[in-house]
Amino acid sequence: MSITQDKIKGLHERTAKVMAGGGQKRIQKQHSLGKFTARERIEMLFDASSFVELDRFVTHRCTNFGMDREEAPGEGVVTGYGTIHGRLVYVFAQDFTVVGGSLGEMHAAKICKVLDMAMKMGAPIIGINDSGGARIQEAVDALSGYGKIFYRNTLASGVIPQISVIMGPCAGGAVYSPALTDFIYMVKDTSQMFITGPQVIKAVTGEEVSAEQLGGANTHNAISGVAHFIADNEKACLEQIRRLISFLPSNNLDAVPVVENFDDPQRIEEELNTIIPDQSNQSYDMKRIIAKIVDCADLYEVQPYYAENIITAFARMDGQTIGIIANQPKVMAGCLDINASDKSARFIRYCDAFNIPLLNIVDVPGFLPGISQEYGGIIRHGAKMLYAYSEATVPKVTLVVRKAYGGSYLAMCSRDLGADQVIAWPTAEIAVMGPAGAANIIFKNDADMTTKTEEYIKNFATPYQAAKRGFVDMVIEPKETRAVLINAFSMLASKREGRPAKRHGNIPL
Repeated sequence: MSITQDKIKGLHERTAKVMAGGGQKRIQKQHSLGKFTARERIEMLFDASSFVELDRFVTHRCTNFGMDREEAPGEGVVTGYGTIHGRLVYVFAQDFTVVGGSLGEMHAAKICKVLDMAMKMGAPIIGINDSGGARIQEAVDALSGYGKIFYRNTLASGVIPQISVIMGPCAGGAVYSPALTDFIYMVKDTSQMFITGPQVIKAVTGEEVSAEQLGGANTHNAISGVAHFIADNEKACLEQIRRLISFLPSNNLDAVPVVENFDDPQRIEEELNTIIPDQSNQSYDMKRIIAKIVDCADLYEVQPYYAENIITAFARMDGQTIGIIANQPKVMAGCLDINASDKSARFIRYCDAFNIPLLNIVDVPGFLPGISQEYGGIIRHGAKMLYAYSEATVPKVTLVVRKAYGGSYLAMCSRDLGADQVIAWPTAEIAVMGPAGAANIIFKNDADMTTKTEEYIKNFATPYQAAKRGFVDMVIEPKETRAVLINAFSMLASKREGRPAKRHGNIPL
């Protein structure tokens, strides 16, 4: 055998060793838990045969506590790039079969390299987390590695989409990289995130809780709001990520993706003319309205199980991605509360960062009253929405379908908070407060209060007072909504709007 052939053989042997990860026994254990390996996940995520691996032969240089005898193929993380729907995307996937996917100095260096490359190339980055946390043997070197990743997450924020996927344990400092990214996916029963685990909590506070109850997918999707999406299994999770990527631009300088539209932009929806209940205090499902106006009734909801009184979702209109923020009358009458304010403000700022036009669909009776809301800081949290809408310079179209009362109407992007077009249905009620309550205040000493109240409701529970002042641009028949909105977004495509020069504002966090 020639020297060249001998060296090629050596390459193949080294490659095979890395590709085997932690060995067949550990791979089988991973599979027995309903989990795939890092490489299997990447293969499912990317377009066929498109993945290119980087830094395959990187190794640690730790000699503490027997680590000089510990081999860690690929340093416990697979990194590289490939395509999703033909578009460049970077990835790192922690390999739990190799020293528990623990993060050490060189493991972190591999992640930092792909983050840097994603920034240079203006491409999304997906991080698949499945790790035992910091590699204790490497001590401060491991902590430094986390710090370097956090720093890059922050620099990349608003420049490239960052998606975190939790597919195993994620504890301690490891949770903060996902928390700094744009979207977090979790898988039922196999994903956990927490700062301190059940054992530490029991030792410190005496509370007993399982890992799933403390930091499982349901907990973070429905209660804490830390995560944005939940999937039944890993395959479904990776398919969801591919779907999300299809809605997003590759970076903050790109326009939103436009796909071929198979839905008539001029479609008339007669059902919208009867969708609002006759009684103002009756509920209905806002998603029925959304489904009738977006392309092919297709929307991808963000945080669907958290703060369900407001809907945040991606959809398309005439093939172009838009972001939707809509009150949900069937949950808490569509009131805004602390969690809804946080959820919507963050989504607004994401869309603004990545040039995604905003559609705001309004049916809001007010901010949720109550001691817990006031003590919890509803003033501060509600102000986040006001700030986010005022700061956003992307096209903003507001559609008022029913209630739009007081400060909550402003918080849903009124003309004064920068809406470029305000459109109302004839069923819209735009006022300082509910018309019945207002009439009771205005006419409380009037002998003919009942007649006066009915007259007030007739004149003021409408969109026409706002239209008279130019706060509403047009009042339309509901069935025409899709065509009118598509026309509005088309008109706003060339929008240019600046803000005063400053380092950054001070959002009321």
